[in-house]
This record gives sequence, structure tokens and C-alpha cells, in this order.
Amino acid sequence: MKRFAGTAALGLYLCVVLAVRMHAQNATPTFTTIDAPGAGTGANQGTEAQSINTAGTITGTYMDGNNVVHSFVRVADGTITNFDAPGAAGTFSRSVNTAGAIAGFYYDANSAAHAFARSASGAIVRFGAAGAGGDANQGTFAESINTSGVIAGYFGDASNVYHGFVRAAGGAITSFDAPASTGTFAFAINTAGTIAGYYFDASNVIHGFVRTAGGAITTFDAPGAGTGGNQGTLGGSINTSEAIAGFYYDAALAAHGLVRAASGAITDFDAAGAGTGADQGTFGYSLNAAGAIAGVCADASNVYHGLVRAASGTITKFEAPGAGTGAYHGTLARSINKTGSITGYYVDASNVFHGFLRTP
Repeated sequence: MKRFAGTAALGLYLCVVLAVRMHAQNATPTFTTIDAPGAGTGANQGTEAQSINTAGTITGTYMDGNNVVHSFVRVADGTITNFDAPGAAGTFSRSVNTAGAIAGFYYDANSAAHAFARSASGAIVRFGAAGAGGDANQGTFAESINTSGVIAGYFGDASNVYHGFVRAAGGAITSFDAPASTGTFAFAINTAGTIAGYYFDASNVIHGFVRTAGGAITTFDAPGAGTGGNQGTLGGSINTSEAIAGFYYDAALAAHGLVRAASGAITDFDAAGAGTGADQGTFGYSLNAAGAIAGVCADASNVYHGLVRAASGTITKFEAPGAGTGAYHGTLARSINKTGSITGYYVDASNVFHGFLRTP
């Protein structure tokens, strides 16, 4: 599993969180496979679903047979529309809000990133943060869009230093850095404009942060988080109650899920069967309004399993039909919506990627 590092190439968040709310006790969830038209069928090609809104609209990316990345949006009736940002050499859709607006980024021919916002009607507006660099893996990366159209993300400057940003619905962009940061990455924004993310310090240790709409930043570290390079705490999702989901790396670089309450109290969790080696363990990725978390369990054989953690703390693992069972195959949950529907992707035995929708 790729680990958070700070450049978009990490697809950021390679793995994903998931939470499920049952309609009835012992109900059996339904899985639908999502393959975008034009998605490649070779190894490491295919479709990755990334985000789902309350209406069931899903957005994500796909890689075609020529290894070029494009984006798609799938509405609740199953209709899929592919799209690319103008001038893109690769388009990465990251988040869809309740109105169907999408935020993401694209790479130009020089591998520099540019952010975009796409309306529900398909109109695309491109934008960049002041100070963003123009070389490879520099530029502006939009990661999350809220119900008001406010976008959060990060940008890499000409010195390869990363900074957080928030873009108002009107287009004004404000950049920010966590205290003592050598690299700040904003990944999620809620309806109130509160942002969650993480940053690196001068020793390359990772710390979580939460930033209010007014700009006040609070940092946090999970008990048990490692204090060495590339160890520490990562915040990746925030709900309307100001709770944050994420994970932390311990001293062995194994991951453990976490949920941080609005009060600041942190609870960690581990799925049964989670591995304890580097880049194994439990990853929390998405948190819905009910407090359910969706994510991934990487076992000792490096096989991925989807998981959902109820607000009560009960963890359920699941597999998408067709998911491979070998190393680096399996099921990765990316996003959970208010109704408990989950989207993500699975890797089959031929290393082909397929999106999925799991409904309660």
C-alpha cells in the first residue's frame, strides 16, 4: 500500500475508509462493480472510485489502455460520464459535494499540477494558488469540496515545499501552514469550513491538524504514534460534528485507525487480522455524519480488506466480489455517505482495478 507522502502522485490516499449503516438487522449489502467506459484492462489499469455524495453520485478516475488517467462521474441511475480538464495530460477527480460539483486536479505536459472545480452541469474552472511551482510534482492540488463550494487542498512551491489552501466559492484563495510545518497538506473540509489534514515537522515526523473557518489551527497527535521520520498522525476526513477520522503510524510504521472527537479526545482502533509490519495495519479514510468510518485493513500478507467501523466501535470487514486474494490485491474503501453507501475500488487477481458501490 502506498503511504501518505505529500505529493498527488500518491493518489493520495491510496486506501480508503468506510462505514455502513444497516437498514435492518442482518441486512446483506449489495455490491455493484463500476468500470468507466474506456478504462484499460491491463495490469495497474482500470477504475478507481474516490467519493460519493448523499444522492449517490460517485466520482473518481480511470486509467486507459495507454496508461493515461481520466476522470468520471457516475449518477445514481448508473450513467457514467467521462471528462478531462482542458490541457490535461492526466485528470484526477477527488471529491463530489451534495450539489454534484467536483474538485480535483490535473497534470500538464510538464507534470505540474493545476486544480479544477467542475459544476454539476460539466463546466470546468481551473485555478492555481499564488506561489505554486510549475515543475514536476509542484503546483496546486484540490482535495475536498463542501456543500457551499469551498475547496481545500495544498500546493507545492518552486522549492518543493507544500502549503495548505482554502478557496472560497467566489474564487479567493487563502494559503496557510500549520505551526512549525515543513509541509502542510489539507485533505478534507466540512460544511462549516473546518479543515482536517496533516503536516511534517523539521524531523519529518507527521502531525494531524484541524483548522477552523476563521483560520485558527490546532495540532494533534495520537497516543502511540511514532516519533521518527515518516511516523506520526494523519487526519483525513471531517464530518459536520467536527469529528475527524484518520490513522497513525507507530514506530514500526504499522498503521492504526483513529477517530478524534470535537473535544479533542482520540480513540484508536485496529481491525481483526490487521498486519503489524510496515505499511500494514488499519487505515481510517472517510467519516460520515453518523460517525461511521470506512477504511482498509492490510493484513500480514499485504492483502487489502474493506472495513466499516460503526459509531459504537464495532468493526466489520468486507470483500468486493471479484477482488483478488494475493499480495496487493483486495478491497479498498474510499468514501462513505450519509446513508451508509460506500464507494471505492478493488484490485483483481490480474492487478486490474475496478470501482465498486456497496449499498446497505
